[in-house]
Amino acid sequence: MVQYTEETYLYDPSLLIKLDFHRSPAKFKPFISAANPGEPWMKVRPLKDTDYDRGFLQLLSQLTHVGNVNRTQFLTRFSQMKASGDYFVTVIEDTRKNEIIGAASLVIERKFIHNCSVRGRLEDVVVNDTYRGKQLGKLIVVTVSLLAEELGCYKMSLDCKDKLIKFYESLGYVLIPGNSNSMTIRYDEGPTLKRNATSAGTSNSGTVGDSCQTNTQFYNFFSPFCY
Repeated sequence: MVQYTEETYLYDPSLLIKLDFHRSPAKFKPFISAANPGEPWMKVRPLKDTDYDRGFLQLLSQLTHVGNVNRTQFLTRFSQMKASGDYFVTVIEDTRKNEIIGAASLVIERKFIHNCSVRGRLEDVVVNDTYRGKQLGKLIVVTVSLLAEELGCYKMSLDCKDKLIKFYESLGYVLIPGNSNSMTIRYDEGPTLKRNATSAGTSNSGTVGDSCQTNTQFYNFFSPFCY
């Protein structure tokens, strides 16, 4: 007997059905959208709590260092993100292989400015490098960009490498004159981390608090790998 396991979405999947891809300046040839991604075996949807077994973390490792995140850590972080209501991790699944092949994250920042409005940040964009030529990089970025608008964000921000500026300009993003520098202070590199790790992250019981936080930094918005 096959045991049925109920799956949980990170956010309401019906939000993606509402997105109007004709509002984006992106040029799709042929035209595709989150609802119709171009192949019957592709599905664009929110991250699920069962995607640990669909290679989601392995896909992220094509983008950056992930670490040895076990299932418990993954589910804990998933629950924290879902409870906050400010994380919209979106994926593309190859349903033939039961495998995640693309992903991007929209993170919501709640502000006092702009009448207590919200701002979106695009992060962790990655597409499996064996799926070139299917416009998936464009598809996943436009999906989360339109989702930010649907959620009422007054703007969407990202940080990218110089070689990807033209790609993002083609999707409607613009460089801000006089304010196009990206600055970061990292806490996951160098001798400071080793010197302060025990005092900063250890509880009274001697265990490190929030064991899933393997790559902490201040505003490492985006180091993209897409097409």
